[in-house]
Amino acid sequence: MAAPAPVTRQVSGHAAPAPSGPERGQPLAAAVAELPVLDASGKRLPFGALFRERRAVVVFVRHFLCYICKEYVEDLAKIPTSFLQEADVTLIVIGQSSYHHIEPFCKLTGYSHEIYVDPEREIYKRLGMKRGEEIVSSGQSPHVKSNMLLGSIQSLWRAVTGPLFDFQGDPAQQGGTIILGPGNTIHFIHRDRNRLDHKPINSVLQLVGVEHVNFTSRPSVIHV
Repeated sequence: MAAPAPVTRQVSGHAAPAPSGPERGQPLAAAVAELPVLDASGKRLPFGALFRERRAVVVFVRHFLCYICKEYVEDLAKIPTSFLQEADVTLIVIGQSSYHHIEPFCKLTGYSHEIYVDPEREIYKRLGMKRGEEIVSSGQSPHVKSNMLLGSIQSLWRAVTGPLFDFQGDPAQQGGTIILGPGNTIHFIHRDRNRLDHKPINSVLQLVGVEHVNFTSRPSVIHV
C-alpha cells in the first residue's frame, strides 16, 4: 500500500464537524485519544489504546436497535479473524449505548471481534459524526437484508422484549468508519450522512490490505 500523505491538519478536540471523506495522514488530537470507551464488563480504557500498536478499522454504529446497523454488523462478523491477523489489522465496533447492551448485541449478530461503547457520544462528537438525516441517495447497500418497514418492526420488537426498554443509543446519531494507527495517525474517515450511507465493507478492507469477503450467501431482501 502507498504511504500515507503528509499531515495537513489536526482533527481537533472541538465538536464542530470536519469535512467528510478521506483525511489521510492527519493526527488524532491527544484529547480525543484519551477519551474513554467501555467494554462489555464496564471497564473503561482510552480510545487511543485500541489502535496504539497496530492499524484498526473502527466502525461507529448508530445505535444497537437500528436494524441497518444490526445487519451491517452481521456482515462484519463474517470477516475471518485469520484475514485480519494476516494484515495485522484490528476490527472494532463502537456503539453509543450502555455497556450492558454489548453482550446481547454480539449474541444477536454473531459478532466476535472487538466492541466497545461511548455512552456519552463524546468521541462521536469530537470526530464530527453527524446527527440527523441528510436526504441524499446512498445507493443500494450490499449489507442490508430487510426493507424499512420490516426492519423497523423488528427493531421495535427488540426494544419491547428487551430487558431495558430504551433505544440503546440516540436514534438521531449517525455513525461512520475511521482507519487509524499504529499510534494516533488517521488514514481515512467516512462520516455517514444517513442510516444507509455506511461504507461497503470490502471497500474498507481493501484500504487496509485485508482479503475480500463473500457476503452474498444470505437470504434475499424480504418485501412486505
